[in-house]
Amino acid sequence: MGKIIAIANQKGGVGKTTTAVNLAAALGVLEKKILLIDADPQANATSGLGVDLNSIKLGTYQLLDHSAKIEDTIIHTESPNLDLIPSHIDLVASEIELVDKVSREHMLKKALVGSTGLYDYILIDCAPSLGLITLNSLVAANAVIIPIQCEYFALEGLGKLLNTIKSVQKLHNKDLDIEGLLLTMYDTRLRLSNQVVEEVKKHFGKMVFKTIIQRNIRLSEAPSFGEDIITYDASSRGAKSYLSLGSEIIKRNN
Repeated sequence: MGKIIAIANQKGGVGKTTTAVNLAAALGVLEKKILLIDADPQANATSGLGVDLNSIKLGTYQLLDHSAKIEDTIIHTESPNLDLIPSHIDLVASEIELVDKVSREHMLKKALVGSTGLYDYILIDCAPSLGLITLNSLVAANAVIIPIQCEYFALEGLGKLLNTIKSVQKLHNKDLDIEGLLLTMYDTRLRLSNQVVEEVKKHFGKMVFKTIIQRNIRLSEAPSFGEDIITYDASSRGAKSYLSLGSEIIKRNN
């Protein structure tokens, strides 16, 4: 049985998609079979893996409304052991269309039935909101990774997200765990970055991943070439960070 991990934070710009794409690639390089589901209408994970958005016929939208089987939505990527279910701007419509559906929070979970055995990990890149699509991702997931940027407003909104996770656990998915909090955009030169790290570790202890993702220019460049960081520059600090995170997740789950 593959483990389903949602990568979620309703705040934008915290390194969520960067983490989804590069963690998926790192786990693939570490010889795990990975499926990445792009559940964000901005489709940055899709374009970040070099997929032409205009060429997409089937993807997360069709998966959520059950108009396509999961195997018809999967694209094989250039990254080793990494498959993708792409997103498209039409996914925006799902927020409205799901409202009237019976058990609307369970549409993604139902769509994934039978496919979890094909992968070691299924990662879901959530939209930066707490809408119905993100709720579907949390209901389908076994665990959630929460990226937190090492900046002034880091903990703002975290309480809201943790409350959402609690209510999902209570109402829809009692098995949902927090896989870990991931500190991102860390700048060794800034005192503030170090203060945020201390604060988060003080509050959340062992829930915080040992790996910290540092600010890295190569990480920012890679998506514009449609490549994950390991394909783009395997010797970069960003690549090493995500390989370290991948190893940490494998170790935690063994």
